[in-house]
Amino acid sequence: MADNSPIRLVIHGGAGTIVRNKLTAEREQAYRQALTQSLIAGHAVLAAGGSSMDAVIASIVVMEDLPLFNAGKGAVFNHTGHNELEASIMEGATRMAGAVAGITTIRNPIRAAHAVMTKSAHVMLIGQGAETFAAEQGLEIVDPSYFYTQHRWDQLQKAIARESILRDHDTDPGTPLPDVNEKRGTVGAVALDCYGNLAAGTSTGGLTNKRYGRVGDSSIIGAGTYADNRSAAVSATGTGEMFIRTAAAFNTAAQVRLQHIPIAEAADNTLTEIAAIGGDGGLIVLDTSGNYAMRFNTSGMYHGTIGNDGIAWTGIFSETLAQITDSSAAFPPSQQT
Repeated sequence: MADNSPIRLVIHGGAGTIVRNKLTAEREQAYRQALTQSLIAGHAVLAAGGSSMDAVIASIVVMEDLPLFNAGKGAVFNHTGHNELEASIMEGATRMAGAVAGITTIRNPIRAAHAVMTKSAHVMLIGQGAETFAAEQGLEIVDPSYFYTQHRWDQLQKAIARESILRDHDTDPGTPLPDVNEKRGTVGAVALDCYGNLAAGTSTGGLTNKRYGRVGDSSIIGAGTYADNRSAAVSATGTGEMFIRTAAAFNTAAQVRLQHIPIAEAADNTLTEIAAIGGDGGLIVLDTSGNYAMRFNTSGMYHGTIGNDGIAWTGIFSETLAQITDSSAAFPPSQQT
């Protein structure tokens, strides 16, 4: 590999109605520290010559283990008071992919998705079958109580009282519930390694107060996750049903490969299509040249990036964050929110 080979990691921690004047300085700092920790973990893999796949896993595991995000430890509760998690992962060189859904005992769903990809003949496993397989592969199995957090439990009680289905970042402690049914909550990462290979991964706890074994876009290849070295790596966060109906991640990558549309424009086109059927959210996109985009049509999205220089940048609101650059550029501090 060449010493100047570009490496890049881009992450998101969920999009939603993140209101600036309701986000306390302490909570904002907590999110920024968490995003930075995730970026540094993934960058360490890339800087050591590791694969984009391993970098994505390392980055997402950090967010799954932190209660701030609606994935792993911080997952929201379904209508019956249980945590049902899902995740998917894909590599761009071979387009191999793995996914799990409806799981309740696997500490890190992204690791389970990777195990499905590399240790089975399948792409997706769900429920008890996925959990049995994960245990056979030596992944960490936990009691379902591990995923409990008081914050998420309180969200469920409020959602049940309002008969609402809610995304995670709309209902931070101390803020009123929204007047509409909001539907999202996800973390994700896309990476480019020094060998020129892309990977993408996404993990979520789904919707607060979801019912009937609902599965969202985060575990569906082509909807919430997609990676293809011929185009781009994509991870999504938003109203899952609409991201499924528009095949959002594949849609974005296909525009890049087949129509040669720049990645930011492709992401915006996809979000416009999603908005036209009543959805919103965000996309992170990365190509093999190290060009990347972090686009969203909500009021905020927790997101960040890190490249060859090892400097982690994080953002929440769009108006002060440069959302696309090439691999040789760096964000000036004044552009970070």
